[in-house]
Amino acid sequence: MQLPIYLYGQSVLRKETENIEADYPGFKELIANMFETLDKADGVGLAAPQVGLSIRLFIVDLTALANDDDKYVNYKKAFVNPQILDYSEETCSMEEGCLSVPDIHENVVRSCKVRIRYQDEEFRMHEETFSDYEARVIQHEYDHLEAKIFTDRISPIRRQLIKSKLTNILKGRTRPYYKYK
Repeated sequence: MQLPIYLYGQSVLRKETENIEADYPGFKELIANMFETLDKADGVGLAAPQVGLSIRLFIVDLTALANDDDKYVNYKKAFVNPQILDYSEETCSMEEGCLSVPDIHENVVRSCKVRIRYQDEEFRMHEETFSDYEARVIQHEYDHLEAKIFTDRISPIRRQLIKSKLTNILKGRTRPYYKYK
């Protein structure tokens, strides 16, 4: 079932998130619904706060990039109770967008590599290092769990330049093609 994506200005996007346990009600269905929602919105990542839940969960689906790189074939991952342990000092800048902030794209500087500890859908613990685009998507989604959005990471001047677009989202003048709230 496709879930509504909460847009910029919704309080859930700025709330502290909580760890979840294996007995979280409807957990498997939630993950399936999040993947369906992400697919319908043509995104690569989606965090639980973006669907109205203040829990430490995000998903990543990079299968759309499989034509460019074989490592992305069937690349769908759930990150449960994640914790970024280490950020590389080396940084990279790339344009980002966000399903919760439609029609806005800005260059964001992020670490090129991250080491993260997380649980998968079966609540098995993992500790992995991700680099390049994977690291960027993970950091973007992780930010949602920390009550941040990508526009928090751009310069004050760039934020001022997109202020009217953010206001349009707040006032309901922006209408994404996917289900939203």
